Amino acid sequence: MGRRDMADIISTVEFNHTGELLATGDKGGRVVIFQREPESKNAPHSQGEYDVYSTFQSHEPEFDYLKSLEIEEKINKIKWLPQQNAAHSLLSTNDKTIKLWKITERDKRPEGYNLKDEEGKLKDLSTVTSLQVPVLKPMDLMVEVSPRRIFANGHTYHINSISVNSDCETYMSADDLRINLWHLAITDRSFNIVDIKPANMEDLTVFFFLSEFHPHHCNLFVYSSSKGSLRLCDMRAAALCDKHSKLFEEPEFFFFCSFFSEIISSVSDVKFSHSGRYMLTRDYLTVKVWDLNMEARPIETYQVHDFFFFKLCSLYENDCIFDKFEFFFFWSDSVIMTGAYNNFFRMFDRNTKRDVTLEASRESSKPRAVLKPRRVCVGGKRRRDDISVDSLDFTKKILHTAWHPAENIIAIAATNNLYIFQDKVNSDMH
Repeated sequence: MGRRDMADIISTVEFNHTGELLATGDKGGRVVIFQREPESKNAPHSQGEYDVYSTFQSHEPEFDYLKSLEIEEKINKIKWLPQQNAAHSLLSTNDKTIKLWKITERDKRPEGYNLKDEEGKLKDLSTVTSLQVPVLKPMDLMVEVSPRRIFANGHTYHINSISVNSDCETYMSADDLRINLWHLAITDRSFNIVDIKPANMEDLTVFFFLSEFHPHHCNLFVYSSSKGSLRLCDMRAAALCDKHSKLFEEPEFFFFCSFFSEIISSVSDVKFSHSGRYMLTRDYLTVKVWDLNMEARPIETYQVHDFFFFKLCSLYENDCIFDKFEFFFFWSDSVIMTGAYNNFFRMFDRNTKRDVTLEASRESSKPRAVLKPRRVCVGGKRRRDDISVDSLDFTKKILHTAWHPAENIIAIAATNNLYIFQDKVNSDMH
């Protein structure tokens, strides 16, 4: 696959806080924003359909001449800011630079300037003999996207995640060794709140991927390490949060230890529940639910594709074992959704403990189509629609998903395709 083809691959998906807008970022540095259409009297079933609202180039490829490194334009993360006026704002980041974008609408234009003509050129003041009052006249809706601030030079290593604080004034960004705290109004400096870089890089034994603010307490955040542990930090304790308040780590059983243990236990996504009581993590094989009051072990563990446990060697050889899957969950915290291979995605009901495997495909995305459960067969008897684990297409992978903040609508990114399912998408589990 060439570079031009790779540019269309979706690298992040994010609903805004109302669910009206949905943003995607791709490896080509573009951000596409979709807007949900209002319900029409002539077409009552059209509500919930998302149409392209705006497309803009967020990042361009760069070159670091001091380190002789190419900086990709790929969008790593998008985070919406809570809406405070008619405009919308979002943060987007590649490996090095974070940008704040403002999205506004304009459906009226002023006419009747005194000092300018219709083309916008200044008039000869000697020709102006009378004054007129400018008026606003309707025009076709125009969506304008403008860069408001650029947060650069804050990270030596690649930015893995950004998280907006509940105070709506600050956010943090994390690379492999450091976490920085930014103020949304200040671009020329940030505060380093976690630093695990050793004096000698040869002594480096652990690094972290992601950090996330607590949804309600602006002083609390969590970050994950490459060894699967989670550290909860309180910014009230010290300016540099190298000492954690709580350590969440599952004991490693000796019969599970192998060459791949650290790789498959690395946390690829971490989120707080909407209530703030629980943390959820995704590693290569499982999704785990942690209670903030119990550090010893997760209270729930869901196997995403446990049939891969004995295929880790082949997954290592084709580099699939390094894929970073994200997850999302229903606004009531009752259902967890995460991606898998073969354009499959999994859903786990925390109340009934039932799970289902669904497929994102062109056939299933047709209007009023009902998603049919799929089943991966490891061996033995096979049902008619079962698919063998050896027949899974590892090039078709769902790494990025998003759930509407208030309704049963999900967005699934399958390589360069975006699927949106709604209403009865999870009818088998509700």
